[in-house]
Amino acid sequence: MQNIEQDPRVVLSFIDTRQNRTFYNPYAVLHAHAAVDPSDEAWDLLSRLASVYLPSSTEFPEARRPGYVVRYTVERIGGIGPWAQNA
Repeated sequence: MQNIEQDPRVVLSFIDTRQNRTFYNPYAVLHAHAAVDPSDEAWDLLSRLASVYLPSSTEFPEARRPGYVVRYTVERIGGIGPWAQNA
């Protein structure tokens, strides 16, 4: 959190599995600015995400309390794949 507050520039990278007949793995690189927002809804967000990856009745295992949500404003998208065609 302190690092983002000092310098909000971030780079997020994602890699996909190799496609048939391709030499490379598709990947995306997002150049963005991040903002940290204190939020009373952080636990609710984590609980919703837990239900996506775990059985649907699962709640986030930590105690309910305020937290932080990091929001990204994407400025540039690069990489190799369909998302980079219009870049």
